[in-house]
Amino acid sequence: MGLASEKGVVIFSKSSCCLCYAVKILFREIGVDPLVHEIDQDPEGREMETALTRLGCNDAPVPAVFIGGKLMGSTNEVMSLHLSGSLIPMLKPYQN
Repeated sequence: MGLASEKGVVIFSKSSCCLCYAVKILFREIGVDPLVHEIDQDPEGREMETALTRLGCNDAPVPAVFIGGKLMGSTNEVMSLHLSGSLIPMLKPYQN
């Protein structure tokens, strides 16, 4: 999925998803301006969702967070990284 590597931090989201919103706000508060693909507003959204499922985003395909082109996971994984102190060092190269 080439879209996941377009920028240092890429989030696949749905505009109506409250967990997606929380993850986007977290990244912005950390000083990272992620590239966000709102798959419910993109004409290729269904294909994106299928590709995310193939990558392992089975339970909830969004939010799907990629850092440096690598799938980090969804809300649970991102929040766990943040609470353990691992997220901010990963994001250092991408902070504004």
